[in-house]
Amino acid sequence: MMFPEYRPRRLRRNEEIRSMVRETSFGMEHLIYPLFVVPGRDVQNEISAMPGCYQFSVDKLVEEAKGLRDAGIKSVILFGIPEEKDATGSQAWAKSGIVQRAVEALKKEVPGLIVVTDVCLCEYTSHGHCGVLSGKDVENDATLELLAKAALSHARAGADMVAPSDMMDGRVGAIRDILDENGYENIPIMAYSVKYASAFYGPFREAAESAPEFGDRRSYQMDPANKREALREAALDMEEGADILMVKPAMPYLDIIHMLRQEFTLPIAAYHVSGEYAAIKAAAAQGWLDEERVVYESILSIRRAGADIILTYFAKALAKILA
Repeated sequence: MMFPEYRPRRLRRNEEIRSMVRETSFGMEHLIYPLFVVPGRDVQNEISAMPGCYQFSVDKLVEEAKGLRDAGIKSVILFGIPEEKDATGSQAWAKSGIVQRAVEALKKEVPGLIVVTDVCLCEYTSHGHCGVLSGKDVENDATLELLAKAALSHARAGADMVAPSDMMDGRVGAIRDILDENGYENIPIMAYSVKYASAFYGPFREAAESAPEFGDRRSYQMDPANKREALREAALDMEEGADILMVKPAMPYLDIIHMLRQEFTLPIAAYHVSGEYAAIKAAAAQGWLDEERVVYESILSIRRAGADIILTYFAKALAKILA
């Protein structure tokens, strides 16, 4: 039997050679760790659907962030759960709101850590939807002003970047305008540009206490069946001033990440969401998967698809793996 002159196994013989020709890699600089902050003091509540993840009060958040920084985690994104909720989500832009206080504390106590803030109303509204309501419909244009006010309050508190996740039409432009008008033209916007109405968000509803009181979010988040629509959404956000385009969730939508990478030159982010995390943790707890290998392979696949930045609850585990 004649072998071809080229034998692919030559470059797989040992780890030294494999690492020399490896096409895709990632480091801690590519990861953002999501954190949930709640009112009170000395609070560290484990999220039952997300083992190893917690809701922190501001004081405990600072302790956690110092450990993250020391472990090599360079960036976090904050989600806030307010003490009180109302129909408009007014605590989202309150000067002394939970996220605003958390940002101020982190910037003071954990220098060098990049603090990104999620900009949405679902954690703050009594009905759990991402905007103000007219009957049972989310009012798009009336919501834009409130999202812009929230983003501005985050910037004033010291946030390094804001990340609108609501999927209202025009919100990136509204946020860019208000930031620029108030002297925050250097604050980047990481837009949740392609956010699908996914079943993989289930555990997040517990973590952020943001399950909708009625209905669902399919009238503003994208239909999982649609691919070309992702290009239209991303193009709109880029035109309105987004600096980074995000796809959420990540692994079920690797084709979307790859497509955006081919079409746009802006950095692409991907959110490895709560359901992806919970599924791996549950399977690993049963001994069905090697957690460390599956986590590494999962994040590698998201990078290989084209993501420059990955938001993942496995960032702490990856810090140990990469070390």
